[in-house]
Amino acid sequence: MKSQPRILNQQPTKTYTVEEAKRKLEAYCAYQDRCHKEVREKLIQMRMIPDAVDAIIYHLLQHKFLDEERFARSFARGKFRHKKWGKNRIKQELKQREIGTYLINKAFTEIPEKEYRNTFDKLALKRFDQLTEKDKYKKRKKLADYLLYRGWPGDWVYEKAKELIP
Repeated sequence: MKSQPRILNQQPTKTYTVEEAKRKLEAYCAYQDRCHKEVREKLIQMRMIPDAVDAIIYHLLQHKFLDEERFARSFARGKFRHKKWGKNRIKQELKQREIGTYLINKAFTEIPEKEYRNTFDKLALKRFDQLTEKDKYKKRKKLADYLLYRGWPGDWVYEKAKELIP
């Protein structure tokens, strides 16, 4: 009887006990705030059975390793301050992570309105200075597309584009 040919570089799949998985996920959540969806996907990737997944998530919630509100707040704060995303993009990304509207609105309290407007104005001016397009309509479109992609309000974007490129 012939043996099955072994595929090169095929590693035996690592399995975890519930306790090992708990410790691994505690470290995963302690390193950076995570949402329920990310944790669930990680556990499924670790080949944990559904009952174990639920038990581990419950453990992480009880011991404050997993907190959806804290995640939403830090996500919104970080993406706004570091990536200069507008609220539309932040909202879209949080919804993809299955965060509810209530928590999304709470997360937006992390972004002061005055700072939000100032960031938009600085970002628009910076991008305007980088554009080399000669045709004013194409230049206006490129500026608007850039700002809209980053989730800034459409009325602000078009107003600013007309202001900077008359």
